[in-house]
Amino acid sequence: MSSQDTDEDSRVVAVVVIFAILLAVGVALGFGIHKARGGGAAASASMSAPAADGAQAAAMPAVGDDASVVVENGVVKFYFASGKADLATGALDALGDAIAAAQAGKQLVISGFHDATGDAAFNAELAKQRAMGVRNALMGAGVAETSIELKKPEETTGSGNNAEARRVEVMIAQ
Repeated sequence: MSSQDTDEDSRVVAVVVIFAILLAVGVALGFGIHKARGGGAAASASMSAPAADGAQAAAMPAVGDDASVVVENGVVKFYFASGKADLATGALDALGDAIAAAQAGKQLVISGFHDATGDAAFNAELAKQRAMGVRNALMGAGVAETSIELKKPEETTGSGNNAEARRVEVMIAQ
């Protein structure tokens, strides 16, 4: 094993450690902010429940009010909890192909969407924060900033139910 391999292995380990630390700090801050706003199990349950009935929640069981990530047709889709920008567990695993493509010289395009509930300006800023969070995760995994394009979609209000609308998409440019 050459020293060059060891250096590369060390960099990968350092990136993973840094990401884990940032994730832990983000989770701690998120819990602190949630508590400061008076959030609790009862408050969050009442805020996330549909107004009229439970049909909307049952319509899309794979994407709930929690953060999640899926890969569909080569597009990595990050879904976010209402009012939050925390990345889902497994974010880096889902970005594996995108990271490899960027390191091979391809361009990644990140677009953020939001739901139609609440204040439009707040939602637009939150969509931007979510997209920046995904960008930061990519950069933390070794993707050069020049390989990432943040693209504001023409229609920023996402399609689908509210849980589906709160998303960031990462595409590999052709």
